[in-house]
Amino acid sequence: MPETTIQTFGVRRIEIIAADGTADEALLPGLSGDQLRRIHYLMLLTRTFDRRALALQREGRIGTYPSVLGQEAAQVGSAFALQPSDWVFPSFREMGAHLTLGYPVHQLFQYWGGDERGLRTPDGMNLFPICVSVGTHIPHAAGAALAAKARGDRSAVAAYFGDGATSKGDFHEGFNLAGALKLPVVFICQNNQWAISVPLAAQTASQTLAQKALAYGFEGIQVDGNDVLAVFRATGEALARARNGGGPTFIECLTYRMADHTTADDASRYRPPADVEAWRDRDPLLRFERFLAKRGLWNGDYGAEVQAQAEGEIDEAVRRYESVPPPEPGEMFTCACAELSRRQRRQQENIR
Repeated sequence: MPETTIQTFGVRRIEIIAADGTADEALLPGLSGDQLRRIHYLMLLTRTFDRRALALQREGRIGTYPSVLGQEAAQVGSAFALQPSDWVFPSFREMGAHLTLGYPVHQLFQYWGGDERGLRTPDGMNLFPICVSVGTHIPHAAGAALAAKARGDRSAVAAYFGDGATSKGDFHEGFNLAGALKLPVVFICQNNQWAISVPLAAQTASQTLAQKALAYGFEGIQVDGNDVLAVFRATGEALARARNGGGPTFIECLTYRMADHTTADDASRYRPPADVEAWRDRDPLLRFERFLAKRGLWNGDYGAEVQAQAEGEIDEAVRRYESVPPPEPGEMFTCACAELSRRQRRQQENIR
């Protein structure tokens, strides 16, 4: 018998806004001018938070911090597509997603300042705690999606992670469960092309990360991760498919980590400076401002106005963070267990 091909696969790529701000009008999502300006402000707020956090770390006022610089579009664009009923599983570099979802800004500073109370998610917000261990939250996200499907509700689940997580066993286990049971989950990978000092080419032979989803029976899409509207469109479509019983989607947001991995890292020791400079021209915030300017929604005066607004919001958040009294030692038991054992209660009483 002759050899035959059982199946062939392809990976879609979505890009809407070019580097000069021109856009494919046919692909533009139906967002109002106010919504577009809100997206811009959230990207600007994320960058302003990022700069302040780096300054605070250098001054010894917070601990080790992972910069978001260059990844604002991937985070804000995806989070802006979420609904309050959706569940979100972040990793450790999703400050833009947190801010878009309305997480208290001062609590983010608290967390990076080493105060665990910063991770106390406000009531009514379906946001799980930050996951620092790479990729271990991916099966948890699949489990939450399984629960949503079992309940029969219309909520979807979004899980954020980086390209390094796609080389972890947790990634494959979570994807296998999601594909086999057709779970309502959207996996959002910020492929910033560096897993700390390991370049993407050294950790996978795949031409794209998106194609990894195909082995588990669902679609993988690659989007220009520096194009906030492309990310928003792809995420919105994937969430709608998940809520309507269409199963999971994997979105690879191709972007670049413009800063060091964290403030404990020196990327100049392993990353070619020319690569960084090439990606500066693709700055997601500048690209979106050019897009808005062509539509009469941004100019220099407006830019200065919203920058001052973002600075003021961050100033107030830092003031609140640094005015919070330190926790009492006995608070270490708070939220640790549903009920304290007799031994834990004795320990708590002795601490007081």
